[in-house]
Amino acid sequence: MMPDVINCPNCGKLMVKSKFRDVCEGCYKEEEKQYETVYKYMRKRENRAATIPQIIEATGVDEALLLKFIKNGRFQQTHFPNLGYPCDKCGKIINTGKLCEHCAGELRTELAIHQKEEIRKQELRNREKQRTYLANKDRE
Repeated sequence: MMPDVINCPNCGKLMVKSKFRDVCEGCYKEEEKQYETVYKYMRKRENRAATIPQIIEATGVDEALLLKFIKNGRFQQTHFPNLGYPCDKCGKIINTGKLCEHCAGELRTELAIHQKEEIRKQELRNREKQRTYLANKDRE
């Protein structure tokens, strides 16, 4: 099977799709240079509690790329307590996963309601089948 060839989402160059990299080799090298810039800044004791806007201002690194580094776990939360990324649903800053606790709770509640509704629908279908069977049996 041939590997998938796609365009790099950053520069548009053709690249082989990889589960390890989401950009082409050139863009990857540039991202790594920018990561090193952020890492050198964050390594200094006085910068460890820096916020995302402070890091962007000090390093010039794009916010989306900084968030990508944080989401990919390249900065440990224990060392850098003010680094987080937005919840996929509401935008609240979080440190793990894709959803904040509130949105995850809402999703669990909605899922539980949906499951109960599906069970109720199945019970109604089963009752209807029984009624149809009994109605046909009475005619005989």
